[in-house]
Amino acid sequence: MERERFDEYLERALYHPERGFYAAGGQAGRRGDFLTSPEVGPLFGAVIARALDAWWRELDRPHPFTVVEAGAGPGTLARTVALAGPECASALRYVTVERSAAQRAQHPDGVEARVALPGEPVTGVVLANELLDNLPFRLLERTSDGWAEVWVDGGVERLVPLDDADVPEVATAQARVPVGARIPVQEQATAWLGDALALVERGRVVVVDYADTTASMAARPPREWLRTYRGHERWGDPLDTPGSQDVTVEVAVDQLAATRPPDEHRSQADFLRAHGIEELLDEGRRTWKERAHLGDLAAIRARSRITEAEALTDPAGLGAFRVLEWLVGP
Repeated sequence: MERERFDEYLERALYHPERGFYAAGGQAGRRGDFLTSPEVGPLFGAVIARALDAWWRELDRPHPFTVVEAGAGPGTLARTVALAGPECASALRYVTVERSAAQRAQHPDGVEARVALPGEPVTGVVLANELLDNLPFRLLERTSDGWAEVWVDGGVERLVPLDDADVPEVATAQARVPVGARIPVQEQATAWLGDALALVERGRVVVVDYADTTASMAARPPREWLRTYRGHERWGDPLDTPGSQDVTVEVAVDQLAATRPPDEHRSQADFLRAHGIEELLDEGRRTWKERAHLGDLAAIRARSRITEAEALTDPAGLGAFRVLEWLVGP
């Protein structure tokens, strides 16, 4: 096997059409390898449906109102948004974008399932929930002689010194990084943001993910921000058995901001509260109180809504995720 840069290794390990993690069946969900907000239950999709309605009204109810969900996985969010019955449903054109053919095959009826972002401008929303953390990234280490890049050679890391002219700008900006510190260089994530912003004629781009800054990551051990998952557990070294585990990284907000600073930047908990999760929670509590003694499906769903809300807004868990929004157009 030829020596490859770390991002090239990740591209193969995650997205190879036959041997990559996602081609081999890796996915989100309770029976999958990791749990994202949509898989917690239908409440997240119900709140997103409310947000879509608000954004649709802000745009004077366009028809069509296009929602492009990038990195749609098995289509859980699209399914729960439809289940919530948003006001904008009659105008809604919902496009799911997913590279994995196996996951794309699970997308619900009524959506446009694609491999890549649409080519034509849209009025609406581009939404990426836990996508950018999965995009391959370069990995740099500060040495006593300057910056070096991590390459993978036969399953072993190799540090390749970089000439000053080849050091990415984000690394040169880290003036006080100690020897041994590492940083991710998220070129694919920033390129994706540029493409998403160019796609939206009027509307917004919304990114939900765990996030940090490059400087903060440089000050922490890489194992805290470069993580692997398999079967809902933290797994091993990223170089172990490529294709058998998910590899993720915290999203560097400052690197995205170099493309364009976000107009909104808040926690997932605050975003969900702004779009009515408390109202939906109160509704669930009332239903549970009225029907708990019956133990019927409505009672069970109401009780589930309470536990889902706790998980989605947990400041030590999903509630700490960041929601970044970029507004586009007049």
